[in-house]
Amino acid sequence: MSRHVSGRSAAFAVTSAFLATLAGPVFAQEAPAGYPADYAALIEAAKQEGTVSIYTSTDAAQSQRLQDAFVAKYGIKIAYNDLGTNGAYNQVISEAAASQTTADVVWSSAMDLQMTLVQDGYAAEYASPEAGNLPDWADYKNMLYATTVEPIGVIYNTKALSEDQLPKTYADMIAFLKDNKAELQGKVATFDPEKSGSGFLHHSNDARERSDFWDLAKAMGENNAKIYSSSGGMKETVVSGENVIAINIIGSYALDWVKESPNLGVHFSTDYTPAFSRLALITKDAPHPNAAKLFVDFMLSAEGQSHLAEGGLPSVRGDVTAGLNIETLNERVGGGLKPIAVDEGVLEYMEQMKRVEFLNEWKAALGR
Repeated sequence: MSRHVSGRSAAFAVTSAFLATLAGPVFAQEAPAGYPADYAALIEAAKQEGTVSIYTSTDAAQSQRLQDAFVAKYGIKIAYNDLGTNGAYNQVISEAAASQTTADVVWSSAMDLQMTLVQDGYAAEYASPEAGNLPDWADYKNMLYATTVEPIGVIYNTKALSEDQLPKTYADMIAFLKDNKAELQGKVATFDPEKSGSGFLHHSNDARERSDFWDLAKAMGENNAKIYSSSGGMKETVVSGENVIAINIIGSYALDWVKESPNLGVHFSTDYTPAFSRLALITKDAPHPNAAKLFVDFMLSAEGQSHLAEGGLPSVRGDVTAGLNIETLNERVGGGLKPIAVDEGVLEYMEQMKRVEFLNEWKAALGR
């Protein structure tokens, strides 16, 4: 198993993240089926490097099966650094500026920040042998790969609301908020896009995709919606009954939460369920480039994707049978799954003036 370093504090100590690893086999490992014949040389070079350093926003518990399987298979150490979305992004930039790159792989749910790192020259190009097994929208120029597909949805308190009361479509949600102000006043929650990278991505993507997004924002404002910096924070308030509904939360988390919380429900619109992905890139000056390639390939392989799905992160592939995959997830949310494409579109609201305009309009809609 790997040791997890929390990077959400100011302290940063990558050396403390190294885990004790299993001894690697003395014989050379063959390339996986369908891989180039010379891939065995990459495996051996990665073993010689001995370590791969990951900067991420994914909690270690969710990726533990993946980490353990990688270590067991290749005998390579993992330095797993959970820095949060903004922390991972800022650390990569500051290390590059000092010519002291430590990260090999950056794996983050902030799709816009990941794309910014690519556009600003911090990522290396690598054509993974697994790229052909991904949807077309999940690979950006062999530099940025989607490793999960995670729905954005709603959680609600089942003691206050029943499933049949909840709106079926996006437009219905707007009407639902307007028609139930008395019951919902001060009991609606959503992400704070100023404090949460995920929240900004979720809301700004809706603004790109839906002409009625600002109608939804205004409807939340009319209900005195409360804003939070994390899905976990919203979950606690909905479970307690302080809030009765939370909108635009991370649905992959919610699908796990409802298994353990009898008064918590999860709900998705049948016509429109956006989904984000945790994106992986290899840094331009990765200190362990071969181990980085090996880790990314393992993440994208059917084996690695199965381990992620078992940890509650739905697979971007359709051939994975463990947990949810992109096809079974679409069925689970009602058929309206709309993954956010890994392309320059995610940068639309990253331009400073557009970002400021978006946040100002958001505050006005919520009456802040």
